Amino acid sequence: MPEIHWDANLYNKQHHFVSDYGADVLQWLAPKPSEDILDVGCGTGDLAAQIAEKGANIFGVDASTDMIATARKTYPELAFEVVDATKLPYRQLFDAIFSNATFHWIENQEALVEGLFRSLKTGGRLVAEFGGKGNVKSIIDAIASAAAQLNLADKVVTNFWFFPAISTYTSLLEAKGFEVEQAWLFDRPTKLNGEDGMYVWINQFAQHAFKNLNPEEAESIKKLAVSILKPHYYNNGEWTADYKRLRIKAWKR
Repeated sequence: MPEIHWDANLYNKQHHFVSDYGADVLQWLAPKPSEDILDVGCGTGDLAAQIAEKGANIFGVDASTDMIATARKTYPELAFEVVDATKLPYRQLFDAIFSNATFHWIENQEALVEGLFRSLKTGGRLVAEFGGKGNVKSIIDAIASAAAQLNLADKVVTNFWFFPAISTYTSLLEAKGFEVEQAWLFDRPTKLNGEDGMYVWINQFAQHAFKNLNPEEAESIKKLAVSILKPHYYNNGEWTADYKRLRIKAWKR
């Protein structure tokens, strides 16, 4: 996983759309009372709480200590732990696994999928949504263009996300033993909060792109990238990010 500092307070204030949109994925999960469900990449726990409201026994894990601390504080009645998604220690414990907006951050996809499969009971299901092929392409291209214009192209990083095609991810799941029931790649234009919404988004979600730059260089690229994006993605006082999501439902038969 890229080196990302997750500010849980900023995440809840500025990027709550992540969990808001994730609520729609819960329809594919359809949690049942008394089911044991693992939420991988639970963040601040909002979706885990919605799953618990259905009567399921939810257990949330996330690699960010800040996110888990906020989840525990907000939902003290639920169980959360700091766990690396590529090192899930569970064996046939869960009836279902849920994940929203997490898998595209993970570099070692084979270790992730093997751990998911191992953690499920036979007959258990996986429901996940994450960035798919073409996700935030305009933002990636704008950062790359800005870096090139400032003669910093050799220092910026833009390939740290994993945004797979349907065929790529279903093949991976099937190779590890899953039976894929549904896979859906779709456009989901996403509104960003405030006049500085795009800048804040880049600062939070694309911070790894600037790891090789000094603060002044990074700031120059960010500002230029925002100006490149503005004519097409800022309208009537509102920013839009060109999200593409991949939603998956698969079974451990």
